[in-house]
Amino acid sequence: MTGIRVRFAPSPTGYLHVGGARTALYNWLFARHHGGVFILRIEDTDVDRSKPELTTAILRSMEWLGLTWDEGPILQSERLARYRAMAAELERLGHAYACFCSVAELQARRAQAEAERRAWKYDGACRHLSEAERASRRAAGEPFAIRFRVPEAGKTSFDDQVFGHIEIENTDIEDFVLLRSDGHPTYHLGVVADDLDLRVTHVVRGADHLSNTPKQILMYQALGAPTPVFAHLPLILGPDRARLSKRHGATSVEAYREQGILPEALVNFLALLGWTPPGGKEIVPIEEMVREFELSAISKSNAVFDPEKLAWMNSEYLRTLPVERLLPLVEEELHNAQMRPAVGERIQNSEFRIQDEDRSRFEAAVRLLQSRTRTLKDFSGAFRAFFSDEYEYDPEAAKKFWKDASLPALLTALAERLAGIDPFDRQETEKALRLLAEEKAVKAGLLINASRVALTGQAVAPGLFEVMAVLGRRRVVERLLRAAERLRA
Repeated sequence: MTGIRVRFAPSPTGYLHVGGARTALYNWLFARHHGGVFILRIEDTDVDRSKPELTTAILRSMEWLGLTWDEGPILQSERLARYRAMAAELERLGHAYACFCSVAELQARRAQAEAERRAWKYDGACRHLSEAERASRRAAGEPFAIRFRVPEAGKTSFDDQVFGHIEIENTDIEDFVLLRSDGHPTYHLGVVADDLDLRVTHVVRGADHLSNTPKQILMYQALGAPTPVFAHLPLILGPDRARLSKRHGATSVEAYREQGILPEALVNFLALLGWTPPGGKEIVPIEEMVREFELSAISKSNAVFDPEKLAWMNSEYLRTLPVERLLPLVEEELHNAQMRPAVGERIQNSEFRIQDEDRSRFEAAVRLLQSRTRTLKDFSGAFRAFFSDEYEYDPEAAKKFWKDASLPALLTALAERLAGIDPFDRQETEKALRLLAEEKAVKAGLLINASRVALTGQAVAPGLFEVMAVLGRRRVVERLLRAAERLRA
């Protein structure tokens, strides 16, 4: 295929939803695979709910995901004259008409239909008004909308790239509104006008738009314009198989970024919510996605958003992330968590910043923890003791490993022994601890487990002697003495 032009058209009435992000990703992959053009359009004609700051947030999320656009962002709010002109053209051609039914009248007729348990669609009250009556009511200044005149017979059909052949009886389609009485376009008018003007060849969007497609095809036909190829994506469900919503947890790209998810992990995860690459691989680099992506490989079955799988995938990406990229991400996370750094790191301008002389120790801690983290949040959460002296002792860990009455004296003795060894590395710290345990006739495990809680606050952590080497002599001695003092209290 050549000349591919696709678009992603979010509405700035909320943050970028993961479902919208997947739609953007599939459009982007399709364009990149075929050497086409990816267009970004902002559908901001909902004057009551659209907010400029949400447009900014959507753009920020897309840039963070790496979904760069070739044209745009195009704002619908700047194209109102174009939509009104298209509505007037459809009316001139006899495919649209002025409707003077007020919102209150329509609501009353809908309520009556519901009370009588009848399906409601617009009843065509204004469809057959004479041109003279329309002109008279317009001249009198009566408010009106513009409705599309749906053919009263026949069918509208299309071949969807995901769901196959679809057709619907025209009698099941109501005369839908194109232009509201306030002069603002509806979704149908805006999307057809924009897609025509932008020369969009393929419309790739969520399956919730399937019911809109016949209406838009009728508009293309009325204008004598070529119809784009349609591909509707399956819905994304929560683990309970209900449509993904806030009750399932985070649903926006921004929220997952704040939770410490890497952009490449989220992109990989979203790509597999409906698309299966050749060979069924789960970790798929973006370059491979571009090479392999095809609309024909998208499943029509709804996809399940599994947060646990996303966390696993994120851990896989964290484990292999080049350390030069990981270090600034960890530093940013520690700053965002408003952590007070341990002595040896300093606060500059109220921000967590690692001084040059401490950077090697910081890097060693990050490398030690890299394969054990699921999200960036772990660096400021479970592993905060590696970067700050302000950490809590896990009550269960303390209860389990600090119950021996001899520990205050043992931890004090270990601190004194470690204060004098040189070099202070994994081998020498282990030798010192085991020799002390032998001298005191206690099991080395007693000291190892108690020391791990003292140094990290946790029962589970990397190897104790690796931890000691990373923390350094001063921190280790201070923390052992602090734990011994607490146990004496």
